[in-house]
Amino acid sequence: MPDKNQRNLICSMQNPSVYPHDTHRFQLIETHISWVFLCGSYAYKIKKALNLGFLDFSTLEERKFYCEEELRLNGRLAPELYLAVVPITGTPDRPQLGGSGEAFEYAVKMRRFPQQALLSYMQQQNLLATTHIDQIIVQVADFHQTIPAATAGTRYGNPDHVAAPVHENFVQIRERMHDPRHLELLDQVRAWAEHQYDSCHPHFRQRKQQGFIRECHGDMHLGNMAVVDDRVVIFDGIEFNPDLYWIDVMSEVAFLCMDLEYHANHNLACRFLNGYLERTGDYQGLRVFRYYLAYRAMVRDKVACIRLSQQTGQGLQSSDMQEFERYLQLALSYTQPQQPALFITHGFSGSGKSTLSGPLVEPLAAIHIRSDRERQRMFGKGKREDEAATIGEGVYSNDASRQTYEKLAELAEAVLESGYSVIIDAAFLERQQRDPFKQLADRLGVPIRILFFRADADVLRQRIRERQREGSDISEADLSVLEHQLAVYAGLDEDEQSFTATIDTESVSESEQILALVNQSLKQAVKCRLV
Repeated sequence: MPDKNQRNLICSMQNPSVYPHDTHRFQLIETHISWVFLCGSYAYKIKKALNLGFLDFSTLEERKFYCEEELRLNGRLAPELYLAVVPITGTPDRPQLGGSGEAFEYAVKMRRFPQQALLSYMQQQNLLATTHIDQIIVQVADFHQTIPAATAGTRYGNPDHVAAPVHENFVQIRERMHDPRHLELLDQVRAWAEHQYDSCHPHFRQRKQQGFIRECHGDMHLGNMAVVDDRVVIFDGIEFNPDLYWIDVMSEVAFLCMDLEYHANHNLACRFLNGYLERTGDYQGLRVFRYYLAYRAMVRDKVACIRLSQQTGQGLQSSDMQEFERYLQLALSYTQPQQPALFITHGFSGSGKSTLSGPLVEPLAAIHIRSDRERQRMFGKGKREDEAATIGEGVYSNDASRQTYEKLAELAEAVLESGYSVIIDAAFLERQQRDPFKQLADRLGVPIRILFFRADADVLRQRIRERQREGSDISEADLSVLEHQLAVYAGLDEDEQSFTATIDTESVSESEQILALVNQSLKQAVKCRLV
């Protein structure tokens, strides 16, 4: 527990004369590990002198060290918020911020922002938008690709290190929760987690070997994000325990996705996941993703359970009980068997494959993989600005195309085996390109649908010209590519028609119409499988 000196200091810090600046809208916020003084344009955080096992702030040296760590770690994503570690000198009764003499305490000085700027508040007010998510995608993906990776000699990311906090959640909840209904659900999630751990074990090892265990933020949810100066800023990362932030990047992604889904923002969760995967290419990370989703839900479940156990005389109808039950149900939902489907697009350049398949991603809860993006990830861009694409050469050579489709099949398998539907967005104009995907679907026992986006040749040419004028699309296909496609195209074979959904993009352009066509086609696929 904090000692007498700290308690006296906290009383003294509520005197406006302590601060060398205006202190309007003064407010003291206390958490289980710190005090935060909001005063004027700034905030000061003082760590409590305590040892909770998973964190140790019991000595002045430890508190100074973790103040410096908080500044260092959060300075990576929010340098405009984290300003300095300020020594507190004088005495607990008459403290001086940054004064001369020996420091008896330390505080992290931060820039203050209104609570209405928090994304958690914006979510409650239905103000959370796709523009916020798109900013987060870029920040998180680029952050993950630049921070240090764990070395082989560390414990971080080893399978037993991954499993330890998962097991701890179940133990700590069971110690506090005794309702048979809750314990039955808890045991279901625990049994699934143990089985999933065994299945993911080789993937955990591979993730570390491939450098996906990194020095992450560790606590990335809506409550730790705010709009400051018209951009989303991610703050308040964990500093007190490296076991909690040296983690798989997909565990961090799972935290935000879980938080969005808890608040029924399923489309935004899907958008964030898809955007992150497209920017990083880490589709193989989906093999461990559900494990981390359930883990993150159980972390929040444990926190609600701990709060419940600290209540006295309030019954079981509190908001904490509702929160506990919702997180437990969410974790349970992640354990349910999935019924994914494989979609491959089909059509010429300019037919609207990417434009019209993109809006299907969120309602289908699918992963969208674009051949243009993967080709560029493998081979780089195939042309300089204003330079024509060359058929049969460079990134459009037969060998490069073969490798690109092989990569797409590899990624499709990873996504499907992880329980997610996938839309492979490519031309698929040749039978030899489509057959491996039909074989993959048959081998995995999932339905496949060819989404045939069609339009007349003159319409295609006009769309290509407009796309080139705008210069905003990732595709490098120009009119020469289109003319080549039109010249060599042989069409879909008769045996493929039974699993093809044709979308005439000249008459159908609304995503709701296209989704209805796709869902109808999927229903037919289910009927055929049941016969």
